[in-house]
Amino acid sequence: MLSNKYVRTIIMSRVLLQLGVWVRNFAILLYVTEITGNDPFYVSLISVAEYAPVFLFAIVGGTFADRWLPKRTMMISDMLSACSVFVVLLVVLSGSWRALLLATLLSAILSQFSQPSAMKLFKQHVPEEQLQSVMAMFQSLSAFFMVIGPVIGAFIYGHYGIEVSLAVMGGMFIGSALILSRLPGDAPDEAGTIRGSVMAEMKSGLSYVRNSPVLRNLGAAFAFAGLAAGLIQPLGVFVIIENLGRESGFLQWVMMANGAAMLLGGVLIMSKGKAVKPQTLLALGLLVSAAGTVAVGWSHQAGLTILLQALTGFFYPCIHIGINTLILRNTEAAYMGRVGGIMGPVFMGFMVIGMSTAGYLKGMFSLSALFTASGVLFLIGMLLLLPLVLREEPGRHMRNQV
Repeated sequence: MLSNKYVRTIIMSRVLLQLGVWVRNFAILLYVTEITGNDPFYVSLISVAEYAPVFLFAIVGGTFADRWLPKRTMMISDMLSACSVFVVLLVVLSGSWRALLLATLLSAILSQFSQPSAMKLFKQHVPEEQLQSVMAMFQSLSAFFMVIGPVIGAFIYGHYGIEVSLAVMGGMFIGSALILSRLPGDAPDEAGTIRGSVMAEMKSGLSYVRNSPVLRNLGAAFAFAGLAAGLIQPLGVFVIIENLGRESGFLQWVMMANGAAMLLGGVLIMSKGKAVKPQTLLALGLLVSAAGTVAVGWSHQAGLTILLQALTGFFYPCIHIGINTLILRNTEAAYMGRVGGIMGPVFMGFMVIGMSTAGYLKGMFSLSALFTASGVLFLIGMLLLLPLVLREEPGRHMRNQV
């Protein structure tokens, strides 16, 4: 895979982007927490600035990614992100720390234009039989930075402060753009051929997903998986305190086990999972998540809980690798940005719904009941995929009529 210049270059770019994002996330979080005295309003605004663009700009960014040349779009997005960071750095030096929220917001918005362009290049330049391994490589990269990213971000902020952290973040974005410049030039036919209004093209993308049996089932499964994940995400600390009788700080060890297992699972799929159909990987990941989530909710032993978290973490890459591979295989290049811009908000939207109701439901039901409900939602998502799993080639060469 790494012999493919597009894969190699985009992976190198993503390494720098991940470094920049994790430095941003933790440096800004720690700085805002420190300067506001743990004010929950401003701390929550960081998450809003990070996730709101997924809802507001994913479909818009995907639509423009389908219209524009992918290499140019990615490079311009990275350079604009870097410029915004250095502008914010100047504002922070003048004493206005609230501009940090703007840095998070702008870089998150621009990523909604850059990410679909990378998927579009993979669709155009990576052989279909290698797509699953490439997605596994991306998932492994994300899992790797989930483990070391917080450490790096906290270290840079703790030793050098917010100004150096912002400078490092801007430098990473510039480095990513320079690496992307090594890609072959965009061919004129890599830009979308349709030049209707943006709104018309967005509607065309929605119709494309609606008229595809594979993408429809995938979107429904994605929604249930997002709701299931969101329902239990805020409750992890209660598992530690109530079920295990430990201090809340013990959560970091559980999460480290989950992240390390996720990295190992992604690497294994990358090297050994080529023969497994992506829909089978996805169904397996949802099934193990269902069983593991229920078991975590009922476990009262620290060792067993860590083992279960490692097990679910090991199979969790199956979900995202399976989804991304299915999207790549069952979407025409001209619609890659819009399909990604629709699928991402589906997962995020339902995850936020789950997260927003978790606290309320926690006051009404037991912890084990909520984790059981989450497991059932994962199971429903898996059952929705059965028609795809049972088909020999589920829409691999489908033709949508839009």
